[in-house]
Amino acid sequence: MTNLPFGFGPQDPDDPDKGDSSQGRSEGGAGNPGDMGFGFGGIGPGGMPNFDISQLGQMLTQLGQALSHSGSSTGPVNYDLAKQLAVQQLHNTKRTERPSQEQVRAIEDAVRLAELWLDPTTALPTGVRAVQTWSSVDWVEKTLPTWQQLCDPVAKRMSSAWLEALPEEAKQAAGPLLSMLGQMGGMTFGSQLGNGLAQLGGEVLTSTDIGLPLGPQGTAALLPANIERFVDGLDRPISEATVFLAAREAAHHRLFRHVPWLGQRLLATVEEYARGIRIDTSALEDLASKIDPTNPSSMQDLMGSGMLEPKTTPEQQAALTRLETLLALVEGWVDVVVADAVGDRLPGANALSEMVRRRRASGGPAEQTFATLIGLELRPRRMRDAANLWRLMTQRHGIDSRDRVWDHPDFLPDSSDLDEPLDFADRWGAAPAELDDPIAALRRAEADDSAESDDESEGGSSQRDDES
Repeated sequence: MTNLPFGFGPQDPDDPDKGDSSQGRSEGGAGNPGDMGFGFGGIGPGGMPNFDISQLGQMLTQLGQALSHSGSSTGPVNYDLAKQLAVQQLHNTKRTERPSQEQVRAIEDAVRLAELWLDPTTALPTGVRAVQTWSSVDWVEKTLPTWQQLCDPVAKRMSSAWLEALPEEAKQAAGPLLSMLGQMGGMTFGSQLGNGLAQLGGEVLTSTDIGLPLGPQGTAALLPANIERFVDGLDRPISEATVFLAAREAAHHRLFRHVPWLGQRLLATVEEYARGIRIDTSALEDLASKIDPTNPSSMQDLMGSGMLEPKTTPEQQAALTRLETLLALVEGWVDVVVADAVGDRLPGANALSEMVRRRRASGGPAEQTFATLIGLELRPRRMRDAANLWRLMTQRHGIDSRDRVWDHPDFLPDSSDLDEPLDFADRWGAAPAELDDPIAALRRAEADDSAESDDESEGGSSQRDDES
């Protein structure tokens, strides 16, 4: 899977894995000025594109024919196309195995057993209302609505940012072609999302495998065919892996169901990042020469060339850090709770945990998904740090107090707390009254302020009396 977000240009010029934007521009360059794509006959005075009017009708017809095959989806991402491509690729790689009745029963039993083991290890009650067994195609279809929530903010901003940067004269000259370019952009985004979903669909093990509640709320889902591939080469029975992964799935659902602000906070952080997207417009004068309406891939080549590369602002970097920290806290909490739950019950638990950690470190589904989505690669170091913090909180304050950290987003550790978990644990134990009842703490603070005001007022009155 590509590490570039939605086909945007590479964000880190020092990272060889993310390509060379200058090379991309060269390969997709303007070439001979007299040989212009997109129906433009070159760039005239003041950077204005010159239209070849005689070819405009033919180009619009060809472009309309290309777009007619893209499905009925409208918007910044063509989700119809994304779904079609993902399902097609899964069929081509023969990763569409339907679960057997035996697998369905095994997963239902595994989730029930995992829930019993989790009860003593967390103060959060069960969050699972239904158990399902999915194929890879099921995963694509049932998680696509959540992908739309995640992808739309970034794609919308990317689609509009470069149009906003175009000079008004260029917009008027392009006319109806701009709206068609928007459709082509939606096709390009949809194509790359489809490719990403196909690879993820062939790898993910549960509905929460990447740390987000992608599936229907309260529905625990495991993918038995992918689980079999996951344990291939590991000298442990498939039943152990199923129970272990069922425990992780059930723990995620407890957290996401009983911490109602958590899922929304994750989405809001992605939107916050998207609002700050800025496009480097220095190369926009070459836009007309790089798009051929008869060749939809030219749009993808343009976006991959770095011309429309978003520039990360300090505000965006702060949003990415918050998102990374929040996801690390989720995964670290799940690691600790599941480790306590399975304990000595599963002889292969340590080996399975290590395999999960290696998947993360080697660029597993979670890292690759977020790299594709917004250019963010989750750092396994942060997940380990988060797990260390939750383990320390359990030892210092117990399970109930540890899980009360999730009561309000203001209680959560930040990235500096992951560096110094002892400081966070000490602060948490220093103010139990406020944590027990934050509303009461607020009222006490207001009462103290009011008392101070009264004292100042009385002091002023006494001073005036003395002077008189």
